[in-house]
Amino acid sequence: MDSIDRKLLAIMQRDARTSIRELADRAGASTASVQRRLKRLREDGTIVSEVAVVEPKRAGFGLTALITVELERDGPDRVAAFKRRAIAESQVQQCYCVAGDTDFVVIAILRDMEDYEAFTARFFEDPNVRHYRASIVVSRVKTGSTVPLG
Repeated sequence: MDSIDRKLLAIMQRDARTSIRELADRAGASTASVQRRLKRLREDGTIVSEVAVVEPKRAGFGLTALITVELERDGPDRVAAFKRRAIAESQVQQCYCVAGDTDFVVIAILRDMEDYEAFTARFFEDPNVRHYRASIVVSRVKTGSTVPLG
């Protein structure tokens, strides 16, 4: 990845709808070169997806919960089963398998406290979940998925 690729990625992370012409102008490259580079970056998995970021509150999700999860047993099959549950659950925005005092950190969006109660009853009914602890977000200070490319 060279400096032009980094410039293109930095621009695309802020606004994936930026035109090829504008990308070329801002990166100091030709439009053909930008098209080839973007094609390569998509094909090699550097660009994973290009999405619209939706404000959760506008979609009716007023609560965010940060949840740590400790499994009863952490064998490969049990860990894989929990990962599958997290991937299948639409309200789980992020899930990290971590080392330390806990096994997973889950970030979930919820409509309200009733939805939180239903979510935890449903999601953590798994007998392999030993313990979970949730913190409700009071305010979002910083969220995002941009990768620093400087």
